[in-house]
Amino acid sequence: MPPDDALVTCTDAALTFGRDAQAVVAVHGANLTIRAGDRLAVVGSSGSGKSSLLHLIAGLEQATTGSVTRATDVERSDIGLVFQNDSLIPALNVAENAALPLILAGHPEKEAQQAALTALDQVGVRHLADRLPEEISGGQAQRVAVARVLTQAPRLILADEPTGRLDHASGGRVLDALLAAADLTRAALVVTTHDPSVAARLARRRTMRDGRLLAPEETP
Repeated sequence: MPPDDALVTCTDAALTFGRDAQAVVAVHGANLTIRAGDRLAVVGSSGSGKSSLLHLIAGLEQATTGSVTRATDVERSDIGLVFQNDSLIPALNVAENAALPLILAGHPEKEAQQAALTALDQVGVRHLADRLPEEISGGQAQRVAVARVLTQAPRLILADEPTGRLDHASGGRVLDALLAAADLTRAALVVTTHDPSVAARLARRRTMRDGRLLAPEETP
């Protein structure tokens, strides 16, 4: 039975794409419990299955075998996902991008805009509110993506290689923003990364290799 503070529990969760001879197993029987307040790095090389595991946790993919269960009081809206690729909508300015989750959830536009500006301020990019995505840097765009998640006040933040395309300084600022956002909302944070220096900043570490989630390993 999952512990009382578990938000999401993977039990022998596997994910397979295709069938028969064309079948590709992206995740092999993963076992993982994400608890309230967790700071977890999932470490592995490109193609190791990290993103697929995150998609299972987020509910974007359904486990082929095994199960991924959320606590009864955890809704899909309680999970915020920061994608590794540029996920801002080009036609919307920075503030509109950050407000979008609340708009789609039916919140009044004024309330959503104020929450977006507050979140942008928290990650240090409020001064970019009126700019379009093409007018800001990659690091700034990632911080806007973090702000967009923060407007949801999620209980679990999932960040897929958030620093993978950034230089060391920009990546550090993005990770700072994620950690600050998680602290502010008291959310659990799971970050996939291939960078040991990123993993070292989170309290727990799990390694993925060839689609397999290896035994737990505590960071120093």
